[in-house]
Amino acid sequence: MPQITVDCSAGLGDGFDRQGFAKALHEATVDIAGAAKPSACKTRFRRTEDIVVGLETGGHAHVHVHIALLPGRTEETKARLTEAALELLRTHLKVAEGLVLHASAEVRELDASYRKSEG
Repeated sequence: MPQITVDCSAGLGDGFDRQGFAKALHEATVDIAGAAKPSACKTRFRRTEDIVVGLETGGHAHVHVHIALLPGRTEETKARLTEAALELLRTHLKVAEGLVLHASAEVRELDASYRKSEG
């Protein structure tokens, strides 16, 4: 059920253990937000080629974690999950020297129209 999308700068390259991050985030989503099981979580990564911060076009990288859950979690639960996502980024991401990382995370509720199909 949790649909997770991670937008990240292409320049992070091999410094970002994406698979390890996703697995750890799936476990955190089960523990914190009550997702049924890790296998219910799906994460996709989208690499972004360009980032502009202020007037600067170089020297910056970003990661933004979007977590979409079915409705019903408290604001405290959502905040705990975003904090966990940021902490997991710190342990699964090594930023190259000279890059400033802009990391963020958010939890949103899936719309009532959400449906899924398997098989």
